[in-house]
Amino acid sequence: MEQAEIGLIGLGVMGANLSLNIAEKGNKIAVLNRTVERTDKFMKEAGDLKSQIIPCHTIEEFVAAIRPPRPIIIMIKAGEPVDQQIAQLQPYLEAGDIMIDAGNANFRDTMARFDRLKGTGLTFIGMGVSGGEEGARHGPSIMVGGAEDSWKRVEKVLTSIAAKYKGEPCVAWLGENGAGHFVKTIHNGIEYADMQMIAEIYGILRDGLGKTAPEMSAIFGEWNKGRLNSYLIEITEKVLSTADPVTGKPIVDMILDKAGQKGTGKWSVIEAQNMGVPATAIEAAVAARSLSAAKDQREAAEAIFGKAPVTFPIAYGTELLNDLELALFAAKIGAYAQGFAVMAEASREFGWSLPMPTIARIWRAGCIIRSQFLDEITTAFTANPDAANLIVTPAFSAMVKESIPSLRRVVAAALSAGLPVPALASALTYFDAYRQGRGTANLIQAQRDFFGAHGFDRIDGVDQHHGPWGSGVGAA
Repeated sequence: MEQAEIGLIGLGVMGANLSLNIAEKGNKIAVLNRTVERTDKFMKEAGDLKSQIIPCHTIEEFVAAIRPPRPIIIMIKAGEPVDQQIAQLQPYLEAGDIMIDAGNANFRDTMARFDRLKGTGLTFIGMGVSGGEEGARHGPSIMVGGAEDSWKRVEKVLTSIAAKYKGEPCVAWLGENGAGHFVKTIHNGIEYADMQMIAEIYGILRDGLGKTAPEMSAIFGEWNKGRLNSYLIEITEKVLSTADPVTGKPIVDMILDKAGQKGTGKWSVIEAQNMGVPATAIEAAVAARSLSAAKDQREAAEAIFGKAPVTFPIAYGTELLNDLELALFAAKIGAYAQGFAVMAEASREFGWSLPMPTIARIWRAGCIIRSQFLDEITTAFTANPDAANLIVTPAFSAMVKESIPSLRRVVAAALSAGLPVPALASALTYFDAYRQGRGTANLIQAQRDFFGAHGFDRIDGVDQHHGPWGSGVGAA
């Protein structure tokens, strides 16, 4: 029997869709699921693609069905289940075989798996896959981390199934061990910020200006034709225009205001903090989701303090709509700048040499944060590969200068009306702090030296690093 080019374990929604994508692009694939019933059901639903799929009911059968060196995608719940699956596979594999974790794994878990496989002859790939169910089926953005020769073994298959942007596949090898999963983590952090910022603009339109869901849908639809053109703006327009089949009301008005999260946003914030890189807009977005989950506490607090006054100080009109559009654009620049800064520092810390233009390039299609904007980021980093920050590149510094005044007006107006805009405000204060040549940390350094004798550097270069407050004064 003809052997498969690749194998996949885990026929849940994502695994099933990815398998069909692989088969549809002309690649023979072997599939295995923990339950035989799920494998059989998958085959019944595979239609014309059945001839490209080899269904297997045991690990032995599955491994034998794949051409060596065997690439095996593991598409199951992240964490301990992946380690258990690796342990089950190992006795049946041979030197050179490649296990590929395509879930939303913590990159540190991925690095630990690489370490554990050293000396076994087996290797590993940590593969970030973005695009949700639709992307998995028809073309995701794929971020690969692992040994380069492992990448070359799977490059043909992954290139065939990846999303295409103007004919260019949205897949790349980004570096060794955990590089792919780290980039996917930061992708998700940026996604959190982008979604939160859109939600805050929605809040201004709904609560500050009294707009209905259909009216807001039309506004986002117009914005999607311009500089904000993106998947998230596109689906926001569609969500706001959709009616609830039960009540006939806008479906968005029937949804409980408690946002879930699966951990990747939190991981992006933790890693930014570990590396000392400010990612304030992402942090604000993660915190906002956590606060949204405290629904009972928020309702109790509203009973004590009352609702915010919500008298929006700017009249609705073309000028305000332009300000809202530019404010969202400016804040979006801040979030992406922070995400790319975190990746740049991780690249230095872990020796990955992450290719920033390539990362922006493979996010242009297939993934959740795909947008016209990413084409401009690709161009900016290609022209300025050593730029300290996206916002200081010539193209983006011009965009920031144009859009920051709008963000400042919108944030000020929202705060005065009592409307929470944590991510928008964080993006604004990040910019203000970043462009302030002399900040206020000199006072913090003086305080630290006063109570802990931590020392400080002087602006005049004098070799004196402690203040005149005396030894032990104020010590706690």
